[in-house]
This record gives sequence, C-alpha cells and structure tokens, in this order.
Amino acid sequence: MSSKHPVIAVTGSSGAGTTTVKRAFENIFRREKISAAVIEGDSLHSLDRMAFRVAAAEAAKANHNSFSHFGPEANHFDKIEGMFKTYGETGMCKRRYYVHSEPEAVQHNKHFGLTDLTPGVFTPWEDIEADSDLLFYEGLHGLAKDESKGIDAGRYVDLGIGVVPVVNLEWIQKIHRDKAERGYSAEATVDTIMRRMPDYIKYITPQFTHTNINFQRVATVDTSNPFIARDIPTPDESFVVVRFRDPKGVDFPYMLAMIPGSFMSRANTLVVPGGKMSHAMEIILAPVMHDMIQNKKK
Repeated sequence: MSSKHPVIAVTGSSGAGTTTVKRAFENIFRREKISAAVIEGDSLHSLDRMAFRVAAAEAAKANHNSFSHFGPEANHFDKIEGMFKTYGETGMCKRRYYVHSEPEAVQHNKHFGLTDLTPGVFTPWEDIEADSDLLFYEGLHGLAKDESKGIDAGRYVDLGIGVVPVVNLEWIQKIHRDKAERGYSAEATVDTIMRRMPDYIKYITPQFTHTNINFQRVATVDTSNPFIARDIPTPDESFVVVRFRDPKGVDFPYMLAMIPGSFMSRANTLVVPGGKMSHAMEIILAPVMHDMIQNKKK
C-alpha cells in the first residue's frame, strides 16, 4: 500500500453494477481535479475472445465444465498484483485494453497507429500517463488472491470497493444485460452462470471480506426466480446496504443528514434508498478521496 501513489480497486461480478461506482468516482475526480490512471479489468484476462472459446471447448471435452472468466486459468492475477505493486512504488506501470466493440476498435487503432485491432482482442501494452494522482481499477479481480501461487493483489490496494447485489438480483441484471448488449438468450446466460459458479465462490466472493466499503443492492420486490424475471427491479424498488470494514472515523451523522431516508442497521452499516445510490456513493466516497489526496501531498 502506498500513500504517495494510492491504488483504488472497484471490484464486482459481471452484471453487479461496478459501472455505477465508476461513474461516481469519475464525478469526484472531475470535481476535485484528480488525475486518475484507469485500468480496465477485462484487459487483464489472459485469453482473447477466440482463444477463450477454444480453451472452453477443450475444457468441455475433458469434462472440465467450470472453466470461466472468473478463475486463474483465464486471468493474469500475477499481472494485476504486479501492476498495483509497481504503481505503488513508482507511480508508473503498463496497461493495455480489451477491445469490446467496433467503435472501440476504431478508437484504439487510431490511438496505437494500427489497422488490425478488432472486437475481442487486446491492444498492445503501453505506459500509463505520467504524473497521475492515483491508479483506478474497475473489474472482476481488484483484490484477487491465488494462495497456491502466493498471489494477493489486495495487499497493494489502498481503497477497495465491493459492488455486490444479492445474488438473485445480480443474476437478473446479468441476464437482461447480456440479452440487450450482446444478444445472448436467457438460456445461454444461465449456462454461463452455472459454469462460473465454482470460480465465483472461490475467487470472486472472498474479495468482499477484504474490501474497505461494500455496496450491496437489495430488491424490495420478489426476485425468488431470477431466470423468469421480466424486468430488473428499479432503484426505487430497492435499498443499498453499505458496509464499512472499519467504521472508525466515519461520519455517520453527516451521511444520515445528507442522504434522505437512510438509516443505520448495524454499527458499521448504513442503509440508503436505492434511488439515492449514486448520490450516496458521492457523499460517502468524496471525504475518503479528499483524505487520500491530502495524505499523498504530505
């Protein structure tokens, strides 16, 4: 961990809603004039789209039916850890991007002076921008750990944020997102969820024990069968449970005053209306960011 070159990791499963937290941070960065070097979690996969499909097919032939993007077989946990460590020590590191779409391919080809980047591949590695105030990671494995290889990326993270809807709500969000954005059928997404489950339990869930703050959205409508849900529960049909690992120094009275409808459910847990989630994130995270930058200057 480093006060001079802090690392922030926002981590959550596919479909969990990490983008909402990312937007809250972007608003804070813009308002506080903080220069953040951004790392996309997808860029640290070890297999591009075609290679993953081949590896998954080979795994299926060998009756290995839990091969997934969640586990170490398809990710560079060592590079995540090394990136965080190097940035904390020097304020610099290398990064690359995963090309998700045709517009991104056009953008990255122009940036790198290439013509052959297409959706589903990685860009070349490059140095991050110099003189950044902090490193900001958003993806699946911000606090990844693989004890068999002695890897623990979380040891180099200064602020870990978990985004963890209750699991049925997470599945509903993923099913609807995959259909809308990727054209996948509900059945195909359910197959993916089932295949990922062992790695989800072993490599995704344990991270949330070590995050500094967790945001967990809980629906107030029936989500008992997520595989037939016609729509995603709206923010107003939910609450967000915010757990602080260390509540010492957290100004809960200020948060309760600033977030209408919020209340404390435990000494370290704030509950806010789902419709106030983005507002609450900025109220909660802005003081943390202020202190982090002040410590950096010192």
